[in-house]
Amino acid sequence: MRRVDIYFDNMKENVSYKTTRGLMLHGEAGEILTGNASKDLLGKVQLIFTSPPFLLNTKKRYGNLQGEEYLEWFTSFASVFKKLLKKNGSIVIELGNAWEPRKPIMSPLVTKALLKFLEAGEFNLCQQFIYYNTARVPGPAQWVNIERIRVKDSFTHIWWMSKSERPKADNRRILKEYSASMKRLLRTGKYNAGNRPSQHQMGTTSFLRDNKGAIPSNVLSIPNTKSSDDYLNYCRENKYKPHPARMPIQVAEFFIKFLTTPKELVLDPFAGSNTTGLAAEKLKRRWISIELNPSYIESSKGRFQDLIV
Repeated sequence: MRRVDIYFDNMKENVSYKTTRGLMLHGEAGEILTGNASKDLLGKVQLIFTSPPFLLNTKKRYGNLQGEEYLEWFTSFASVFKKLLKKNGSIVIELGNAWEPRKPIMSPLVTKALLKFLEAGEFNLCQQFIYYNTARVPGPAQWVNIERIRVKDSFTHIWWMSKSERPKADNRRILKEYSASMKRLLRTGKYNAGNRPSQHQMGTTSFLRDNKGAIPSNVLSIPNTKSSDDYLNYCRENKYKPHPARMPIQVAEFFIKFLTTPKELVLDPFAGSNTTGLAAEKLKRRWISIELNPSYIESSKGRFQDLIV
């Protein structure tokens, strides 16, 4: 497909803005992805990457659901996503932790939602990731700050799923810079070979191959502290309230690079401030984002000021 072919005729009435690579659609994700507008997407999506509204005790501006209502809503997307996904495509979903209302104990509903989603879509669970926000504000406030009977909840789970047992993926696209000690080892060739307490046998050349970077772990440690960028500046200038649950773009970039290659299609059904769309745009992937809140759509234009066509 050429880049301009991202503009599917059946989606015209939902388009809020577009670039040469992507579309921002306004509407409810379930309705758009099961309606006539979605027929051009069936079997075309390489990666569904999204952070749906979390299961929380209190209602937030971005419209989170609660309790069993959340469970049913979340699970309903399994069959929808399965139809859209390529045979070797992936689904990556961020799910936050949840606490029981007015109790210092965690809710198992998030885990139940994941298990029901996997079962309903007959998906494989490829790997679990942790997104650790090193600058997270302490919470839940009652148990952490006031009563001091819990520690702060500072990470979310990110679940990688697929239809195939071997979806498209390549960790060579997400290598990290070598540590100073590894660079020194490659330079000098000196390290302690031999047996380890783990009973592994390290040969004299086991670590001397330069792979152009280190394989990252499944813990993504990224602070979420930005107070000024194109998006936030645009919100201030146009008197928009920024989305309260923005994901660092590095998280989206990590999975888009890992699980897709240029020109492939990335879908975010719960776009919020459209971090996923921007990451896909920068990495030369095609993208479709869906958001129900028109205010969040308008403010997300700040990420694409010179790219909207």
